[in-house]
Amino acid sequence: MGLIGEVLLLPFAPVRGTGWVIRQVLDEAERLYYDPAAVRAELAQLEERLEAGEIDDQEFDRQEDELLDRLEIGLRGGAGTGDGTAR
Repeated sequence: MGLIGEVLLLPFAPVRGTGWVIRQVLDEAERLYYDPAAVRAELAQLEERLEAGEIDDQEFDRQEDELLDRLEIGLRGGAGTGDGTAR
């Protein structure tokens, strides 16, 4: 896009900037959500809740399946660094 196009689109710069910020926030949230270290910590916490009697076996199995799906996606996609932080 040339100089004239940039000048004509200048009034839309805040909208483009807002879109970029939203994409960055979503990318970071996704990296944290699928981070293998965070998912493993949630699995450990879930097991503690089961042992403490806070949840039954059926609820444990349901939540464990969800967490294992997240872990698989995180490991396959390399979404996190493995130390609880995102890249």
